[in-house]
Amino acid sequence: MSPRKLCVPGEKLCSTDDCIPGTGTYLRHGYIFAALAGYVFRKNEGEEVRAKLPVISVVKETEAQLLPDVGAIVTCKVTSINPRFAKVHILYVGSTPLKDRFRGTIRKEDVRATEKDKVEIYKSFRPGDIVLAKVISLGDVQSNYLLTTAENELGVVVAHSEAGVQMIPISWCEMQCPRTHGKEFRKVARVQPEFLQA
Repeated sequence: MSPRKLCVPGEKLCSTDDCIPGTGTYLRHGYIFAALAGYVFRKNEGEEVRAKLPVISVVKETEAQLLPDVGAIVTCKVTSINPRFAKVHILYVGSTPLKDRFRGTIRKEDVRATEKDKVEIYKSFRPGDIVLAKVISLGDVQSNYLLTTAENELGVVVAHSEAGVQMIPISWCEMQCPRTHGKEFRKVARVQPEFLQA
């Protein structure tokens, strides 16, 4: 769910063939218009079978602080680890930077899809790593968002070696320092083919 653009009241957003009207919009002659000034959001309602079309909404600028939503892909930074989970700060929802700081937790059982019982957090993440994750349940003021990296596309995207150099992914579970050639374990996001070892 990412803001597309700013709009003004009465602005034609799209046809009802393309979207379902959401909050802050109204229908007229088969088209959806903005009812207020703000940001235009499109959101796919995956649960509903009939809702194959995205829902289009307009949110006032003051309310446009995105909250991480279940199913959203977020970019986060690992702040601490222990044997049971990694604590993270959520920095982006999709490509939108967050103004407020949201905390998340990646539990040991949510690191990867297979061999969950063999996962070791310190071989998956280190503090300072930048991780792509998916929101699996919402937090509140007291608790953290629960995140998962179990899909191939999710996991560590940026990590620095002990020498302080950005490492290169060499497999789904290892990254290498280009300066020292030391290897470190990580739960790596899907590795681009050009980085894979032959």
